Amino acid sequence: MKISIPPALRQKRYFYLWLGLLVSFAGSQMQISALFWHIRILTGSPQPLALGGIGLARILPIVAFSLLGGPVADTLNRRHILFITQTAMILVAMALAILTWTGHINIWYIYLLTAIQATAGAFDLPARQAMIPNIVPKEDLQSAFSMSSIAGNTGSIIGPVLSGIVIVALGQAYTYFFNAISFMAVILALILIGPVQQDTRKSGIHLKAAVDGFRFIFSKPVILSTMLLDFVATFFASANTMMPIVAKDILKVGEIGYGWLSSAQAIGSVGAGIVISQIRTLRKQGATFLIAVVIFGLATVFFGFTHLFGIAMLALIVMGAADAVSTIIRNTIRQLQTPDHIRGRMTAVNQIFFQGGPQLGEVEAGIVASIFGVPFCIISGGIGCIVGVTLIALKWPQLRTFNGDEHLLAVSSAN
Repeated sequence: MKISIPPALRQKRYFYLWLGLLVSFAGSQMQISALFWHIRILTGSPQPLALGGIGLARILPIVAFSLLGGPVADTLNRRHILFITQTAMILVAMALAILTWTGHINIWYIYLLTAIQATAGAFDLPARQAMIPNIVPKEDLQSAFSMSSIAGNTGSIIGPVLSGIVIVALGQAYTYFFNAISFMAVILALILIGPVQQDTRKSGIHLKAAVDGFRFIFSKPVILSTMLLDFVATFFASANTMMPIVAKDILKVGEIGYGWLSSAQAIGSVGAGIVISQIRTLRKQGATFLIAVVIFGLATVFFGFTHLFGIAMLALIVMGAADAVSTIIRNTIRQLQTPDHIRGRMTAVNQIFFQGGPQLGEVEAGIVASIFGVPFCIISGGIGCIVGVTLIALKWPQLRTFNGDEHLLAVSSAN
């Protein structure tokens, strides 16, 4: 297949944003990987519950502030919101670096700062995702979400690998410091993008506006079913949470091996994202989405059984490829089926599902792993994912038959 420049990257403003996110995602993934390793070192022994606590520190602010983040993204200037959230994330990363440099870091500071960063994220994601259709024509949205997936997953490859290298060569604190610098790439991109038009209908920042977001989602079976499936799949997918224990205590590898394991899913995701970015119009989206989630669950089960590094890498790569396919399809469906004036609220509610799934899943994984062991935790999670997709496919047959060329509600204001 001849590879050409994806249509979305021909849109200058999206190209600036994509480059900024590419750098920022690498820094964020480096920090996330470093945080899990840092907790493993601070506790001095395998502590699944301590690792699971990161999930709790993330999900509580997301649940508390996402409903506010949606109306904010639909009422205020989305680009200005991103300036504020990205600056807040810089300050959190610098706080982690300074506390680590001075030797004052402890697990509770990590939880607190993680919660603060999650609060910024609760406002950042609705504004960022809702802004993409404002700078990209609707016919190029699938390409844009493919490229966003590639940016995120390229960061997930580079970040964990760099994390292991930086920890060994410079020390833990520098992973946080470099992440702080990486957020400047998004701020520079926002400056280059300039003013962005969005629907001028004001929802207002109040409870009714948030409720309107829920009402809209529950009126759209295809959107609702993809969100529920997103939650179920990520809730049971505990492989990443337990990765430090898998790396150190099961596969017997050090920081570098841990970095590669943490990057493996992203390697598969980037490969799948490149393929999809070349497809202008993807049909049979519902069936493809469901099959991808089933493959993700099967690969998770396979990963849980293995004690060999190479096989573990292969299973994680397959998981990443399947996850990328499902992510691109569900994001495209949701954005194209949602009008601009309510897109921030749709994304905010969706954030509770797809952020809540993995974060609550980290807590669940910590509890299950502490009782039954890490392999059982991962294997049972993969099985739970497969059972979940089966039940949702039976409950909402509209998802099974969704093709992708149904009536589109979204109207792009890109120019």
